[in-house]
Amino acid sequence: MTDLITQLGPLAGATRFRRISEMLYADGDKLYESLGFAFKASWFPVFYALASGTKPQTILELAGSIGYTHIHVRNILLELEAGGLVSIKIHPTDKRARQISLTAKGRKRFEQLREVWIPFTKALKQVLDAGHPDILNSLGRIEQALIHKPLQERITKPEAPEPVVVDYRPSLKKYFYKLAGPWLLGVLDGQLEDEDRFTLRHPDKAYLAEGGFVFFAVYQGRPVGCVALKRLDDQRFEFAKLFVDPMARKLGVATLLIQRCITRCRENGATQLWLQTTMRMPEAHRLYDKLGFLDKKAPKAMTVLQRTEKIMVLPLA
Repeated sequence: MTDLITQLGPLAGATRFRRISEMLYADGDKLYESLGFAFKASWFPVFYALASGTKPQTILELAGSIGYTHIHVRNILLELEAGGLVSIKIHPTDKRARQISLTAKGRKRFEQLREVWIPFTKALKQVLDAGHPDILNSLGRIEQALIHKPLQERITKPEAPEPVVVDYRPSLKKYFYKLAGPWLLGVLDGQLEDEDRFTLRHPDKAYLAEGGFVFFAVYQGRPVGCVALKRLDDQRFEFAKLFVDPMARKLGVATLLIQRCITRCRENGATQLWLQTTMRMPEAHRLYDKLGFLDKKAPKAMTVLQRTEKIMVLPLA
């Protein structure tokens, strides 16, 4: 029988997040206890931030580095101090602030726990993958959506719907050429390469039939962007024909399309996402850098186009 919280759907979303969080914290506490460590799972982010730092930190600095509230960090620090793991002293240049560092016991505990966190990480990945192989990116997008526009504003100041990314369907086929064709003709001074002539008109045969994917961004009922995800082999994909209507370029459509490519790659167990581009698109290159793409020589499975001046890869494993 489905419980009440599950039946409530989105209305109980925060409750379900908390329920999952509490289960993970409880299991973590049991693990530490079974291994003989007086340590709480809820201490981890603050403790790790202190251990990985190169100098003592203030509460404000710790809160900023992990995204916690000042009061939440303070409460965790008090528990860590009671356990003898941290030292809290008056800041030498600001008597209102406190300077926090690990004690000798805390540093020893960190070295002990580093071994525990290896299998802990593997187990957590199994749990998260049960939800979705790309769930951490999904959670990141939820965080960014709330930062961009808090829930209260979404209710009291509703705006036009945001762009959504959808998979290829036959009714959208014509928009692949309508969107990417004119742009590519402009980039190539009206001279398409053989690969372009086929893929722009037949994205279904060029990509879907070969184990790839095609996505469209739709805004207010109108396709405003597209991208193809070309399968190179069982472990690698390449995204191509990324285009966004100039009228929709302030809506984050390109990022949404690339993120969908990344998600689909992870769903298919891919370890790398490749791209090839020209130097005429500096804004696109800045986006690729921001998302973590790295310059690299093309793999043998990639067909390098004549216009290509830059090849990049995003490690996914």
